[in-house]
Amino acid sequence: MVKQRTIFVCQNCGSHSPKWLGKCPDCEAWNTFAEETPAVEVQGEKARGLGRGEAKAVKLNDASITLENIQHISTGSAEFDRVLGGGLVPGSFTLVGGDPGIGKSTLMLQTVAKLAKAGHKVLYVSGEESVAQTQMRAKRLGATSDNLYLAAETNLEVILSLTEQLKPFLIVIDSIQTVFLPALQSAPGSVSQVRECAAKLMFLAKTEGVCVQLVGHITKDGSIAGPKVLEHMVDTVLSFEGDNNHQFRILRGLKNRFGAANELGVFEMNSSGLVEVKNPSELFLSERAQSSPGSAVFCTVEGTRPFLVEVQALATRTNMSMPRRTAIGIDPNRVHLLLAIMDKHLNLDLYAHDIFINVAGGIKINEPACDMAVAAALLSTLKNKAIGKDHCFFGELGLTGEVRGVGFPELRLKEGRKLGFEKFFIPINNQRQLKTEKENSTVNWLESIKELQKLI
Repeated sequence: MVKQRTIFVCQNCGSHSPKWLGKCPDCEAWNTFAEETPAVEVQGEKARGLGRGEAKAVKLNDASITLENIQHISTGSAEFDRVLGGGLVPGSFTLVGGDPGIGKSTLMLQTVAKLAKAGHKVLYVSGEESVAQTQMRAKRLGATSDNLYLAAETNLEVILSLTEQLKPFLIVIDSIQTVFLPALQSAPGSVSQVRECAAKLMFLAKTEGVCVQLVGHITKDGSIAGPKVLEHMVDTVLSFEGDNNHQFRILRGLKNRFGAANELGVFEMNSSGLVEVKNPSELFLSERAQSSPGSAVFCTVEGTRPFLVEVQALATRTNMSMPRRTAIGIDPNRVHLLLAIMDKHLNLDLYAHDIFINVAGGIKINEPACDMAVAAALLSTLKNKAIGKDHCFFGELGLTGEVRGVGFPELRLKEGRKLGFEKFFIPINNQRQLKTEKENSTVNWLESIKELQKLI
């Protein structure tokens, strides 16, 4: 008998090799090669494109091209719609990733139930739970409808057959790592299986107009498990984030072909499931202590949504030769940079202090506009003087001590005033976007970090 040929595939990036390698030459990951049997092309089956009929090219301004199917359909959840760019688009292909136990299945089940109650037929396929388990969880969450169909299946051919029978508006696969194609010899969750299953589901979405949503696992380094090509194939990539020690959950858009990326939706986890948070600013500041040194309020913008968060700082004397630096909710490297700037330009003895920075509420801030709030909180705790409860900060600090302008200053001011904040510390370079605010006494225009120290 002829020996069956096998290849070795990197489970991290999908690189192929005829023999096993300890280190992948492409992504440089160790011990990621697994032996797989290559897929055999079926005789007579040709590669098909996403179009129907014969291939042809049309002019961009051709009047025959219509947008009749390109409209957003609400999911029934305002926060989910915001991240999707207004709702679901027929034929869209979405990937939702998150840590184990964060609430991905709960989010998807509640969302599809609202769609089903609105009259849309939905198929929810679980590869990790039985139908009875999914039904029990749906009843606990109150997510029931006659238009919601459940299936416990991992064979993609069976799933496609069910889709052809039911012809649903939306199909949810929970999760893509459990689905497999019998034609491939590799195990479910491998690079080959994930890539080929996703390709067939994408073909289904684009040719039949069915919305497909995939649930994906997260690896140890925080990236979505499976080949990187999976993120390129889908239309939308959503990340469901949160801390098990906090009740808040953040749905963040990382990629969106039908709307703005980096949009953010906020949910609160309680006994009845996930509840939308209409006003995140008020919620994140609800437990803020009044007249306490080391606390400053920062207005962040995620996508097009502004909201206020509390930045806390604590500086304590230390006798250690290497002072401790801890940051939660903000990049530690950014904190080290800010400490060096403050030590250089404000002559502070930060080398004699342990420094702790925390963003209250478990939220993570990724934009450099928080520099001003962190510096203000540090100055407050070092001098043991509380910052006014109606003060709000935003601005980026440069290495030479200058305060640099930030984006969306109008949105930040509007959100702060809506919550009752009356005094703002912002970069002078933002004056050209805020011409009507030049003579406003409630706005303090800062040019350098030394001015911030004097005002505080």
